Amino acid sequence: MVSCLLLLASYAQDQPITIERPHLMLPLRSYMAPSIGPIRLSNSKRLYALIRAGNLYLTVQDALALAIENNLNLEIARYGPLLADSALQRAKAGGPYRGVPSASAQVSSVTPGVGVNGSTLSAGLSGGGGGGGGNGGANTTIEQVGQMEPNFDPILQSTETFSHLTEPQTNQVVSQTNALVQGVHTYNTVLNQGLITGGQFRYIDYEQYLKENAPSDYLNPVTAPYMGLWLRQPLLQGFGIALNNRDIRIARINTFASRQAFRSEMLNLAGSVINLYWNYASAYEELRLRQRALAITEKFRDDTKYEISIGAIAGVELPRAEAEVASRRQDLNIAQGNLRQQAVLLKEAISHTEDPALESAGIVPLDQVEVPEELDLPPVRQLVGTAVAQRPDVQIAKLKDETDAINLLGTTNPLLPSLTATVQTYNRAVTGTPQLSGGTANPYFVGGYGSALGQIFRRNFPNETANVLFSIPFENRLAQGDYGIDQLQYRQSQVEAQRDRNRVLVDVSSQAAALRQARARYDVAREERVLDEQLLAAERRKSYGPETFNYIMADQRALIAAQLLEMNAMAAYAHARAALDQVLGTTLERYHISLEEGLRGRVERQSTPPVGAGGR
Repeated sequence: MVSCLLLLASYAQDQPITIERPHLMLPLRSYMAPSIGPIRLSNSKRLYALIRAGNLYLTVQDALALAIENNLNLEIARYGPLLADSALQRAKAGGPYRGVPSASAQVSSVTPGVGVNGSTLSAGLSGGGGGGGGNGGANTTIEQVGQMEPNFDPILQSTETFSHLTEPQTNQVVSQTNALVQGVHTYNTVLNQGLITGGQFRYIDYEQYLKENAPSDYLNPVTAPYMGLWLRQPLLQGFGIALNNRDIRIARINTFASRQAFRSEMLNLAGSVINLYWNYASAYEELRLRQRALAITEKFRDDTKYEISIGAIAGVELPRAEAEVASRRQDLNIAQGNLRQQAVLLKEAISHTEDPALESAGIVPLDQVEVPEELDLPPVRQLVGTAVAQRPDVQIAKLKDETDAINLLGTTNPLLPSLTATVQTYNRAVTGTPQLSGGTANPYFVGGYGSALGQIFRRNFPNETANVLFSIPFENRLAQGDYGIDQLQYRQSQVEAQRDRNRVLVDVSSQAAALRQARARYDVAREERVLDEQLLAAERRKSYGPETFNYIMADQRALIAAQLLEMNAMAAYAHARAALDQVLGTTLERYHISLEEGLRGRVERQSTPPVGAGGR
């Protein structure tokens, strides 16, 4: 049962984080919520495959793979590119608003010339608004703070209103009734479409059906539809494709920047895990040295006891040997504590959550630091070129410069005056049923909705409107101030970018020098260890005696110190190599890990333990 649960948990962990769009036909899928998988908190199956006989056998490649698959900080960063993709989708829709005010609020509920109220309105006897219902809100001004793009997603709005109205009639000349009872059905459909040039296009389809109890009506009931097209286009402020698609371009650039930001997280994690691995490997090797030192010191103590028992040396030498054993045992205890601490840090970096199997497992490092015989580093200028091409922070800085330059359009264009042209054309129609109590109706207007559509498409009653609105602020201090702030900040960021590029040269030079120094220190430490081994071997070949025993004990301590120094020098070289790779941005390439593997949270390549690793 437990194995099944672990299998299911590892299967869920291996599933990539994605936004799954509904598999439906258009337009249905546009209104269905995408599917986003649950969070992944279980460790990958790779971790359990590496645990054998209660020990976790790790190479550097395995440690990096486990960290990429299981580290929580990287799992959090993995949502960044997905958020950038969603932001791009949102930017393509335009905005900032998802639509315009409902067109039904901009259309008169009374059609001029239709019914009692319409006749009154046409005669100028009513104070009601509306006038030409075909305006459809053409004179409505929608103001936004800042230069915003139009809404690029078409918006279809449809309103249906059913009314039963009763109005007392003090003047019965027009209505010929004491109480005017009306049944009104209004159908209003508006299609809005923002244009990439900054304008807005609107299609209006309006129909009003009226039935009332007025004997004076020639047509009752009556249908009065109209259809129209409306276009508004700014010609100065707000005009231009480059201006109105800048948020889309910025969002598209941000998708690349988010991937570079994630790659930066991967590099930081990889560098941290490599250092943790070598810290643990050093602590593991130090523990082995301390164990060997204790074993040698205990044998030395036992030999001392034997020499005392046969009278070869004085008994005063035994306390010295016992003190040496106690000192070596204390060193061993300290090394064991350090190893446990390093194991906790490494396990935290390569796992999602606390796991009993991992918590109880000891870590066996399989890799050893390989110090090349010759340190062949390219020239500094070549290394700097590699860093400029590979480092994600350099790439992000370049992308930021691009977005800053694009954003400047948002404060440059508002310096212009506002010049907006609006054109509108709409066709009206009226048809109805003759009322016996009324007068003689014009046969042309007798009919239903189909006859009314015929009037519209024949353009029997065409209407055209055009207007130009010009607005210019005196002094224009608001736009001038915004432009100055953005330009100065842009220039400031350019200087900062150059400063950061100069810092790349300093960082690369410093790390390259540090690697050469670490290589030189390792040579010195190795030579010292070899000399101490030769000195100890020479002392052991001498005849036994108190002085010889003291020399052997001193030489043994010196050899242990030399071995530790060599081990620390090797670890320092490994850290310096990792730091140089980090500065160059080539850590992932060195260990054959791709960005796509990091985004998926699954490393496909399986690392192979080095030859002879089982002997450690």
